[in-house]
Amino acid sequence: MIEFTIDGKTVQAERGESLLKIAGEHGFRIPHLCYHEAVQAYGACRLCLVEVTQTSHGRKRTKLTTSCNYPAMEGIEVVTQSERINRNRRMIIELLLARAPKSKRLQELAAEYNVPTGRFKESDHECILCGLCVQVCRDVVGVDALGFTGRGVNKEARPPFGEPSKECIACGACVEACPVDCIKMEETHTLRTIVRWERSLPMRVCEECGYPFAPTFQLMHFAKKSGKPLSEFRLCPDCR
Repeated sequence: MIEFTIDGKTVQAERGESLLKIAGEHGFRIPHLCYHEAVQAYGACRLCLVEVTQTSHGRKRTKLTTSCNYPAMEGIEVVTQSERINRNRRMIIELLLARAPKSKRLQELAAEYNVPTGRFKESDHECILCGLCVQVCRDVVGVDALGFTGRGVNKEARPPFGEPSKECIACGACVEACPVDCIKMEETHTLRTIVRWERSLPMRVCEECGYPFAPTFQLMHFAKKSGKPLSEFRLCPDCR
């Protein structure tokens, strides 16, 4: 265990833990969009900025950095709120909002930080390219149905070749992970559709209560990963 300070308060943590994670555990609020504990952080949205001061050879050096992927180290001083931090956060929110102006989450952040609007040309995008859907699909679900295509202004998160992926099991993990709610899911008694990826798959109905509780392809994936027969997944969680 190591010790360092966050906004003047001494905290203990394991060396190398995410500063954002530690700050949250100790009640410090740092805004973020692309961070999720289930996957490796890489600072895509840049919103979780903090100031970190390190002392080396008797000299202090302060830098602005993303807290999600910055490791806890002995003796560092972390500041989560300052004029410099908030100025940069406001710019980041303004740019993200110009890219995805219909996002309610971004609109809420803009209101909270008094972000000006209209300085940048708005686009009709909904996705902020945080990559959480790609990471969760690949690293948590394990099906790798999504990826990034294109470069620069043409970069997109989507299935390969822009067509419905046969790897997608319609589990909905990408829907839950998306921080700006741009991946929608629709469900009927017989079908679940991940709207953004245009992927529709049949639902498995519980043999006990008749409730459609999961896509059949998702259950097939679970059965394969667990080594159990598909018949083990014939009941919904409540009836099981």
